[in-house]
This record gives sequence, C-alpha cells and structure tokens, in this order.
Amino acid sequence: MKTFTYLAFDFGTQKIGIAIGRQYLRQAQAVEDIRCPRQKPDWGRIDQLLKDWEANALVVGLPISMDGSDNAITKLARRFGDQLRGRYNLPVHMVDERLTSHAARHSLQDAGVSSQRIRRQGVDKYAAREILQTYLNQLDKP
Repeated sequence: MKTFTYLAFDFGTQKIGIAIGRQYLRQAQAVEDIRCPRQKPDWGRIDQLLKDWEANALVVGLPISMDGSDNAITKLARRFGDQLRGRYNLPVHMVDERLTSHAARHSLQDAGVSSQRIRRQGVDKYAAREILQTYLNQLDKP
C-alpha cells in the first residue's frame, strides 16, 4: 500500500503557511511560513519543500465565508491550487478552511504561547496544520 505524504498550504497574498503530514500517521505538523514577494508565491521555496519532503499530494485551504459563499481571496486560492496542480502534476485537494486561523490561535494559547508572540509571528503555518489535520481526519470516512 502506498503511503501519501501531504504538503498543505494556508494561502495568503503576503505569506503562505506550510504544513506536512503523512497518511499513515494521520497527524499534521506545522513547517514554516513563506513570504510572497510582490504578492506572488515563492515558487523556488515551494519547489524545495516538495523535494525535501517528497510530497505526493497537496492540500490547499479554501477561504470561504461563514455562509459558504466565495470571498475576495477564494478565487486567488483556487488559482493557487490550479497552479500547484499544473506545476507539479500532483493531486490537489481543496479543504474548507473556515475558522482554522481561529483554531490555530487557540491551540497556541493553550500551549502557553503569548498573545503578543502570536501576533508577531502569525498563525499561518499553524492554520496550514489545522487545514491538513482536517483533511487527514476525513480520510477513509464514508
């Protein structure tokens, strides 16, 4: 049985949070945030992460409004997913990311991270972890 390694993205125009997870472990781990120079993904860094982690599937958070409608960044996140699929010829799974940043903040606070540090460092890679964990939790469910 082939085990998948997933690389997950919390897409933003300033930063993209990255997380990694393996199908057999069913546990996501925050990796890093990458900057988006001129509001474009750092494809060189993404290339390196895919190579380093040997990912064979990708997960992208889909930022939709609480009522389920698209918002300003939804189209950009879908485009980013399409670009990933086209560049790397890997499966790309779009996952509803509503409240993942909120959940990431609470998880960090529960772990004792100060609010000031959370504001300074951001929650993008932790939101990517939440997105990927949501996806991993849904695997093999009917």
